[in-house]
Amino acid sequence: MELLYAYGMGSGGDAELVQILDAALADAARRSGAWLVCRPGCTQCCIGVFAVSQLDADRLRAGLVDLGLREPERAAAVRERARISIAGLASQFPGNAATGILSEGEDAEARFEEFANEEPCAALDPATGLCDLYAARPTTCRVFGPPVRSGEEGALGVCELCFHGASAAEIAACEMTVDPDGLEERLVTALEQKTDRRGSTIVAYCLTDGPG
Repeated sequence: MELLYAYGMGSGGDAELVQILDAALADAARRSGAWLVCRPGCTQCCIGVFAVSQLDADRLRAGLVDLGLREPERAAAVRERARISIAGLASQFPGNAATGILSEGEDAEARFEEFANEEPCAALDPATGLCDLYAARPTTCRVFGPPVRSGEEGALGVCELCFHGASAAEIAACEMTVDPDGLEERLVTALEQKTDRRGSTIVAYCLTDGPG
């Protein structure tokens, strides 16, 4: 877990961010009740790639190291799934396929929207439907399910499996407030300045050394 301790596991660091996100999720889940159908084994949010920050990447790498110490066979399986995923995605990767860094700009974002939408996450155990790196999962995974605002216009979105039968007002009443003080952005900036690793990537690239 050295990476996380080196880059902000103390007060105001990644551990605090995780606590904020997990507390916000628990509160939203309490208010959502039966409308929120997320449960172990549901893999709706585990299919299709999404961008992760360098902070997410550090947390995932540290989580994989920790898993390797406890359950080396499971960790090896995660690394192999990541290697296979990268090998299959590299030719169409909307960025630098060697480093895994996504390109920026409108054209790149449009390409990413259509990229690997059916690709299972490398951290997903296909036999159990569970995440092998659940404690180290990225921010996107921690906020998926409850109503969350996103995009420039602040549209309120929910998992398509949840909130069936709920009115717009009922959905809004369950909104999850994500990182209201902007701690994540500050941590990402500090980490990128300290390590010179910049830009977004995808989960598979955090869990292996490259497409080889």
